[in-house]
Amino acid sequence: MPEVQITIGGRSFEVACQEGEESFLQAAASLLDAEASVLVDQIGRLPESRLLLMSGLMLADKTAGLEERLRAVQNELENTKSDLAALRDQPAPEPERVEVPVIPQSVFDSMAELAARSEALAEAMEEQVAS
Repeated sequence: MPEVQITIGGRSFEVACQEGEESFLQAAASLLDAEASVLVDQIGRLPESRLLLMSGLMLADKTAGLEERLRAVQNELENTKSDLAALRDQPAPEPERVEVPVIPQSVFDSMAELAARSEALAEAMEEQVAS
C-alpha cells in the first residue's frame, strides 16, 4: 500500500492509500488544505484536531450545498425529459390547409385585353403629342 505525504494547513502527514488512488488522495488533500489555509489565515494557529475538524466541516458544508444543487438540476432534467417525452408522444398536428385564389382564365384574358388596349391608347396619345 503506497504512502503519500500530504500537507494540510502547513502540517505534513503520511497517509496510506490503495494502489492507483494517489492522485485522488492528493486532490482531496488539496481541497482540505485550501480550507485549512483559510482558517489559519483568519484565526491563526489552531490545534491539529481542531484545524482538521473545522476544515472538514467547511468542505462538508460546500459538498452538501453542491449535492442540493445537483438534486435540483437532476429534478429539472427529469422534468424536462418527461416534458420532451410527452411532446414526442403527441400526435402530429393536422396540416393546415391553405387555399390560394385562382384567377379564372376568362378574367385573365379580359385583363390582358384591357392592358393591350391601354398600351395602344398610350401609344396613340404619345404620337399625337409628338406631332
